[in-house]
Amino acid sequence: MRSSNTGAEVRASKEQIKAAPKVSLHEHLDGGLRPQTIVELAGPIGHELPADNAADLGSWFVDSANSGSLERYLETFSHTVAVMQTHENLARVACESVLDLAGDGNVYAELRWAPEQHTEEGLSLREAVQAVQDGIDEGKRLATEAGTPIVVGQLVTAMRHASRGMEIAEIAVEKRDTGVFGFDIAGAEAGFPPILHLEAFEYLRHENAHFTIHAGEAFGLPSIWQAIQRCGADRLGHGVRIIDDIDFTDPSNPKLGRLAAYVRDTRIPLEMCPSSNVQTGAADSIAEHPIGVLKALGFRVTVNCDNRLMSGTSMSREMNRLVEAFGYGIEDLRWFTINAMKSAFYPFDKRLAIINDVIKPGYAAL
Repeated sequence: MRSSNTGAEVRASKEQIKAAPKVSLHEHLDGGLRPQTIVELAGPIGHELPADNAADLGSWFVDSANSGSLERYLETFSHTVAVMQTHENLARVACESVLDLAGDGNVYAELRWAPEQHTEEGLSLREAVQAVQDGIDEGKRLATEAGTPIVVGQLVTAMRHASRGMEIAEIAVEKRDTGVFGFDIAGAEAGFPPILHLEAFEYLRHENAHFTIHAGEAFGLPSIWQAIQRCGADRLGHGVRIIDDIDFTDPSNPKLGRLAAYVRDTRIPLEMCPSSNVQTGAADSIAEHPIGVLKALGFRVTVNCDNRLMSGTSMSREMNRLVEAFGYGIEDLRWFTINAMKSAFYPFDKRLAIINDVIKPGYAAL
């Protein structure tokens, strides 16, 4: 299944990757905390952590996430969510996330998170959303002052095993002009198909709102089919298992099934997260990740981190791992980045401006 860069282009260097403008569409707010922040916020609330210093805690998150199980991977979030229950803490985490993304060269990012998981200390869903927005706004201000401006929006997420999808979809519509760029569902995929939130998706479509759906990570083609054909997803969170609808009997001439062909031909973006997919068992290794083949076959593939803390990664690291696995050069990384910006939940004219005024000149300068 491995696909590599067979052209004459030289592999991108680590220095070029670090300097390249990047776009992150699949970034979980509660999966990107600084370990030191978790330590500092856990003490005052009496939350017991598996390690008492930032270095050991960071290692614990990565080690625990390397289980090959999505369910166990998700358990690590109990510690991050625990320290994100007040306006002050939510705002701090959001602000730091923006600064960390900007510092890594991201020029656009969408931070997804589930407001329903952050109400234990009395915040309402809307108050929690406002807290995150306050943090994002402060982070953008500080990033601009530091000379690393970034556009960041929220994706409010409903947990697929719960029943608050409609409430959160209404917030997505209500606040779409004040920082909420779209909607998502997340959580354990097996046993909780997208169709369980069909009412929310129908409402969002009625209101001309954007949404993505986690599908095709821990579960296969039926999840992807439902997300697209029953729910109307604009993008697929992960979508790794679309590879199961491609026949590789003749490796030189892969045959796309009807669903795979539809996804490719209608340019449905795939929010792929290589390191995370290996951790959860959706791919065996970076070198065997379907992203290589899907790129070669012309799917609209994007590169993302998913959870920077749990994967011990960043967009620069993800790109570097792909370069090492597939021999990608700067033009390949530019292709991924423009794909992501084209697929963003941001007005077309503003997307085009970022592509033409930031991304293309940024890559041309490398």
